[in-house]
Amino acid sequence: MIIYILKRVLSLIPVLFVVSIAIFLIVHLTPGDPAATILGIEATQEQIEELNEQMGLNLPLYQQYIQWVSGVLQGDFGQSYFMKESVTEAIWSHLGPTASLAILAEIVALVIAIPIGIFAAYRRGTAVDQSLMGVSLIGMAVPSFLLALLLMLFVGVYLQWLPVAGYKPLSKGLWEHFQYLILPAISLGAIQAALVARMTRASMLEVLDANFIKTARSKGVYEYKVVLKHALRNAFLPILTVIGQSFGTLVTGAVVVETVFNIPGLGQLIINSIVRRDFAVIQGVVLFVSLIYVTINLIIDLLYGIVDPRVRLERK
Repeated sequence: MIIYILKRVLSLIPVLFVVSIAIFLIVHLTPGDPAATILGIEATQEQIEELNEQMGLNLPLYQQYIQWVSGVLQGDFGQSYFMKESVTEAIWSHLGPTASLAILAEIVALVIAIPIGIFAAYRRGTAVDQSLMGVSLIGMAVPSFLLALLLMLFVGVYLQWLPVAGYKPLSKGLWEHFQYLILPAISLGAIQAALVARMTRASMLEVLDANFIKTARSKGVYEYKVVLKHALRNAFLPILTVIGQSFGTLVTGAVVVETVFNIPGLGQLIINSIVRRDFAVIQGVVLFVSLIYVTINLIIDLLYGIVDPRVRLERK
């Protein structure tokens, strides 16, 4: 198991190397001069060149990349040009809202999706199955920003059950914290719930036709045990993959929802940094989110090996 883990961790190095180059080039090859943005329209060319030199932006591109990667390897993502603080501090101060939103959205997605997927598979071909899959199809088709606006209008403005927008940290109280995240979490988690429900149904359908399920039923095992213990356990590997990918998508996809609900998370940080052309923050946040995505996939791979030891043997 240790060798399997080491191999999986080492396989991430070339992935992260390519990702870091892509992020650096995309940010630096985008038209515009951050020094001119910082100094404003009244700045002279000499002042702009002097600031570019101070920030190291007049160096050849490969030297800027080496300096940036060297800093990242030491835990230094650079300095924000506008916020007058390190990128690491900016990321940590905005990570809490995004993490809370992503976790709550994942919980919403799983609580809705897995029972629906199991029930639809169990009642396959019936009107219930077709209705549930029709609803999941609608869930996949509706963009998160549109659902967010509809929820804000109906639940927040018309019914006045929950706040329309804003954010309260956990230190202000559990209910104060979550009441601002419920609508954003539903908006963000709806698409993932639809995906997980359809995958759960498909995986359960394959297993429910297997011989060991027929054998369990012929032995008189209770139906709920056949479905929940025997079928769901064996159908869980593909579902686990979708859950892992959906959580990564929730973290990276929170940008739009955070902007709509005015949540001060990583999404809002990166939007503001793009507007200001704050290179260091854009690079740092995108790389940090990429690291989260890659780490989640690594954890899913490792869970594969734990849930099904045949996976470890196949990859040796």
